Amino acid sequence: MLDIEVQYIESCPNSEPLLKRIKEAIAKYTGKVSYSEVIVQTNEEADKIKFRGSPTLLINNQDFEGLPEIESPGLTCRYYPNGLPTTEEILAMLNELE
Repeated sequence: MLDIEVQYIESCPNSEPLLKRIKEAIAKYTGKVSYSEVIVQTNEEADKIKFRGSPTLLINNQDFEGLPEIESPGLTCRYYPNGLPTTEEILAMLNELE
């Protein structure tokens, strides 16, 4: 079983599109997953989980893009240099990790 967690802040414009893509990938995935969403609301919460920015996709506690935990987390939007992961990229990662 794969453990999928999405960490995000509600004010980030990329949160909803990525949540949709993740849910689409899970619907197409044939294996079993445990799925959870974590809405980060305070700097204390961000610090506790070493928040990498919104939205962050963790699969089995590993960042989707391999970004390490950061030293000074905060309530920020995350920058994806190649754009948000697509449904197909997420599904490919799920299949690779099963």
